Amino acid sequence: MFFRTLRSIVRFLLLLLNGNAHYQNREKLPKEGTFILVAPHRTWIDPLYLVLAASPHEFAFMAKKELFKNPILGWIIRHAHAFPVDRENPGPSAIKTPVKILKQGNLNLGIFPTGTRHSSELKGGAITIAKLSGVPIVPAVYQGPLTLSKLVTRKRVTVRFGDPIIIDRNTKLSKDKLKEIEGQMQQAFDQLDHEIDPSYTYKIEP
Repeated sequence: MFFRTLRSIVRFLLLLLNGNAHYQNREKLPKEGTFILVAPHRTWIDPLYLVLAASPHEFAFMAKKELFKNPILGWIIRHAHAFPVDRENPGPSAIKTPVKILKQGNLNLGIFPTGTRHSSELKGGAITIAKLSGVPIVPAVYQGPLTLSKLVTRKRVTVRFGDPIIIDRNTKLSKDKLKEIEGQMQQAFDQLDHEIDPSYTYKIEP
């Protein structure tokens, strides 16, 4: 209930600030069962638009543990289905917790495989979680403003979803296999970016 209420508030605020959002290929989202939504992390804004684009699906997100130290922010993100992860020492819970969430069948999982907007290197956590939970990975990309000042100029926002990537639960995730699937994910991101705007290039803004 809290997640849906918060999503409605965010939708209203972003509509006031920008009002120029376009959500493409929503039919790619699984109609039954849970899934993992993956996307390159480009701005603090993209998690908000990804959640709106995938509505009415609800999501749990990994969040760095430092965010939970603030009592107010920690309360909000916990009730919005976020769970803490130690980026320096992730530990088994970084895999076990999301697998359990997905298997319960009520929430999907949102993951940014690059970890931060300052990295372009994909990490294999989403792949391992998908294999253990038996759910598909759905790639997506966000193109739009990267800062609040650009958001209020009503610059176009586009979120586009790609074809699900299925990982057989019997697949052995060797280094080569992980690299192969990571290549599929990166290829999906590149293709989606190209389909939205063939000239698009991502540049980090302060």
